[in-house]
Amino acid sequence: MRAAKNQSFLARLRFACAGFAHGARAEHSLRIQLVAFALVLIALVALRPEPAWWALVILASAGVIAAELVNTAIEHLADHLHPEVHPSIRIVKDCAAAAVLVASVAALAVAAAFVVHLVAR
Repeated sequence: MRAAKNQSFLARLRFACAGFAHGARAEHSLRIQLVAFALVLIALVALRPEPAWWALVILASAGVIAAELVNTAIEHLADHLHPEVHPSIRIVKDCAAAAVLVASVAALAVAAAFVVHLVAR
């Protein structure tokens, strides 16, 4: 087991990359979000919006991906600590999934505002 404190920046970066890679391998929904993010980046490059739109879209996308990763971490921890079905664990997992839903709806709202902006140009 690794010590959590006083690690070098590079060591902490490796831990974060390992977590990201695990999430991408293990979670279908995270892979979908990553593909969607890549498509969004392509659209931004093609449409060349103002920098504020880049910031909004990237922040919204990052929020969804971060929520997916936190949801994955919570699910794995809950399943490890309490593998059998339990009402309290179900609530924890449902709330984590709801966080992903909220972030996704917010990202869709940003996308809708962007489309309205493009049409109004």
